[in-house]
Amino acid sequence: MSPPPITIAVDIGGTFTDLEFRDARSGASHSLKSPTTPDNPARGLSDAIALAGDRFGFGTDDIALILHGTTIATNAVLTRDLPAGALITTQGFEDVLEIGRHARSDIYALRGPDRTILIPRRRRFGAPGRIGAAGEVVRDIDMVALDAMIEQVAASGVTATAICLLNAYANPAQEIAIRDRLLARCPDMAVSCSHEVSPEIREFERTATTVLNALLVPVIARYVTALRARLSEAQIAAPVYLIQSNGGAISLEAAVQAPVKLLLSGPSGGVLAAQKLANALDTPDVVGVDMGGTSYDVAVVAAGERTVVTQGEIDGLPVRVPMVEMNTIGAGGGSIAFVDPSGRLQVGPRSAGAVPGPVCYGRGGTEPTVTDVNLILGRLDGATFLGGRFALDLDGARAALRDRIEAPLGLSPDHAAAGILAVVNAKLAASIKFSLFAKGLDPRDFALMSFGGAGGLHAIEVAEELGITHVIFPRDPSTFSANGILFSDIQHDLSRTEILPLTPASLSNLAAMAEDLRARGAALLERDRIAQDKQILSLTADLRYRGQAFELMTALPEGPVTEATLTTLRERFEDQHRQRFSFDDPKESVELVTLRLTATGVLGEADLPVIPYAPSEDATVTHRPVHVDGAWVDTPVHRQLSLAPGANVKGPAIIEQEYTTLLIPARWSLTMTQSGDMTARKEP
Repeated sequence: MSPPPITIAVDIGGTFTDLEFRDARSGASHSLKSPTTPDNPARGLSDAIALAGDRFGFGTDDIALILHGTTIATNAVLTRDLPAGALITTQGFEDVLEIGRHARSDIYALRGPDRTILIPRRRRFGAPGRIGAAGEVVRDIDMVALDAMIEQVAASGVTATAICLLNAYANPAQEIAIRDRLLARCPDMAVSCSHEVSPEIREFERTATTVLNALLVPVIARYVTALRARLSEAQIAAPVYLIQSNGGAISLEAAVQAPVKLLLSGPSGGVLAAQKLANALDTPDVVGVDMGGTSYDVAVVAAGERTVVTQGEIDGLPVRVPMVEMNTIGAGGGSIAFVDPSGRLQVGPRSAGAVPGPVCYGRGGTEPTVTDVNLILGRLDGATFLGGRFALDLDGARAALRDRIEAPLGLSPDHAAAGILAVVNAKLAASIKFSLFAKGLDPRDFALMSFGGAGGLHAIEVAEELGITHVIFPRDPSTFSANGILFSDIQHDLSRTEILPLTPASLSNLAAMAEDLRARGAALLERDRIAQDKQILSLTADLRYRGQAFELMTALPEGPVTEATLTTLRERFEDQHRQRFSFDDPKESVELVTLRLTATGVLGEADLPVIPYAPSEDATVTHRPVHVDGAWVDTPVHRQLSLAPGANVKGPAIIEQEYTTLLIPARWSLTMTQSGDMTARKEP
């Protein structure tokens, strides 16, 4: 029997659940959007799959694989909907979370910003033992004292415990002993150990990451249980993988043990898709921007490569796991516009979300949003939104704008609505500047790739603010992150910290570390039942000049570790250092801090047939009044599916798709490519 042909990718966002699937028999792919169900996201996922099956004619037995991006972990952190937890650390280090780092975002402030401490002092316990910096046992565990401490943990009523001992990355023996003792006393406890979650130096970040992981284990475990039950009810037996922050997939079982790796689950798919499309269009330098209902995610693809970093932040909390580099702000179609106490017009970060949603959705919203304003200004058509299946309430949107913005500020409807768009576009442009300027990059050297359901109405106006003259719209921009997820592979990240000079004297140690990581990575892929010819093992090294407090992640050449490896590493490191900081120092010693391995298990087929793009609708052009460039203009409205490859549309114009709308202002023109993707350029 031939294997089932359908691979499904689902990205559950704050407002909509996006789905894309690929049929291996024909190579055809299709997209679909349905409202997110915040009360039970698993129901929204199964409903979206059922809707896709009904519309496109496949059954549950045809599904081979489901790849799932989720915001469950992110939302739990943002809302602090986390269980009570405890921290076990080395005696004397119970206050690491409180002390943090001496980093001042505002050097002139008289006091630092408030920080969230996820575990209060009364539930942080010191373990009676000590490991030295080289992994040596400085003090054995006092088992009597340990048992007494574990009784205190049990009596505290917590359901999750993080174990993070000093220098456990060098020797995890005492962490393992404490974990085993704790689980013998509290078998239902969710326990996370730092040597498994983040086995690297930097005590504060390692502790914070382990704590966050422990607190997320019950959250993700509940969701996985609900997801399995829902899929079973729908008679879907296909394996399910969740998407990690690094863009790779992970099994449900592994995700429950390492939920901290899911914090950028959905957005990472968009970055993967942006990289893939940038290379396909021979435009290696792009800024990918994903504007959905709640957030605006910015990622840079430079020289055809996305950037993976080893540490990020979620709502002020450090997370030390590999993740796609991304900057996110609270600005989307559902962002709420309001007048603050000082009389200034503001937009976001509060969002109307999926429930009640924008006022025009007719679900009880009362505050005007960016989507309401786009409807009022004619940029959205209330009759064709989501393919005409979701009629929008224009009168309700106008009333909300009048009561909340026009009246308090004394503005006309046009000025109030245009002002909201000007504010939100300035915020979007500022977030792109931040992402590029931090790398010493000029926006004018990049194309802007816009995706997400709300992005097409803002992309070119944002590009204008940045001096960008080239904007790319993917074929299905509103489900583009799901498209990236569709091509995700299984990925495991492993690391070993050992500070070594990058000299021949360290060669044997480095070779042994590389061999160990490769063996462990291959074993994980074997456990995932990945055939050997589908396994890819790649090594990188965190390198720095001696005395620096930060590292650059540098790829090792393939093959065995030799003296030539050291030479290549140094050359690559200094090239990166020059690009990032405009200088290098050939006389200074370079040292390795952490060696990393990415173990990839390829899931998809490389040679699926490609379906050429062809228009599927007639070329009828309608018109409607649209407020653009400060005035109402009778604007032609084109259906995307009526545009043949090579077709050129001059602005001002509207391009409508089933799930999103693109605005092409005057002095810009849009061209349909052979692949069905669209490129817009500013005319000279």
